[in-house]
Amino acid sequence: MLTLVTGTTGQVGKRFVPRLLAQTEPGEEVRVLVRDEARAEPFAALGAQVAVGDLRDEDTLGKALAGVDAVVNIAASFRGVPDEEAWAVNRDAAVSLGRAARASGVARFVQVSTNNVYGTGRGRPLVEEDESVPGGAMWGAYPASKAEAERELLALDGMDVRVARLPFVYGEGDPHLTAVMRWAGGWAPAQRLHMAHHVDVAQGLLRVLHAPGIAGRVYNVADDAPVTTVELFGLNGIDVPEELYGNTDPDPWWGIVSTRRIRRELGYRPHFPSVWSARDAGAL
Repeated sequence: MLTLVTGTTGQVGKRFVPRLLAQTEPGEEVRVLVRDEARAEPFAALGAQVAVGDLRDEDTLGKALAGVDAVVNIAASFRGVPDEEAWAVNRDAAVSLGRAARASGVARFVQVSTNNVYGTGRGRPLVEEDESVPGGAMWGAYPASKAEAERELLALDGMDVRVARLPFVYGEGDPHLTAVMRWAGGWAPAQRLHMAHHVDVAQGLLRVLHAPGIAGRVYNVADDAPVTTVELFGLNGIDVPEELYGNTDPDPWWGIVSTRRIRRELGYRPHFPSVWSARDAGAL
């Protein structure tokens, strides 16, 4: 089995690939797609094959997919990029990759998505059957483009497509936990952010990749204890500003997901049930 992974130089990909390589069995191989070959050297040193090129280039896709059995598409453009780029990478390139994978005979395709696709909260933990409803924090080109990519990929006939929706990801030196403070000052003190440590993101993706008989299934990946704004300040060693306590939370259930499906069907249990357990383990 040969697995192609995209988005390997991002915060999720560069932590996922070594774990995927560490779990390969005889006859299993991993190929990474990168635009800059030099950035793939750490993966090559661990035994990965390297394909060089842009995900948006059709010639690149043909070469990268040659002989591939499974794809894990982690590539994404996040908030802060022009909307056109978000749509080009998150939807157009993902769907083109899916179609090219199907044409190349790829049997299994894992689309890595986001819990932002849900949009507005529902007054309870969000479940995989919930439709995307525009609204809520961070709604815009990133979640909208990821939601559309999910729909188009899951509609492809002739290939086993499964989706993993990730929450806010942190740990192992990922700067996200610090970067989020640029927005946290405008949040309500008890507003919650659902998270997952990179260890558990990788665990979830590996389970979604390898599980048999789950074609067309969507899975939320997250920890057990969403963190509050006040806790984020504490984790970053920053005093809570007095004015924070005047903020209100317009949608207390935005981004809060249920992990019941991945637990029951795939045996997922977070190694770090909360950010506090990761902190105590020195894994931030």
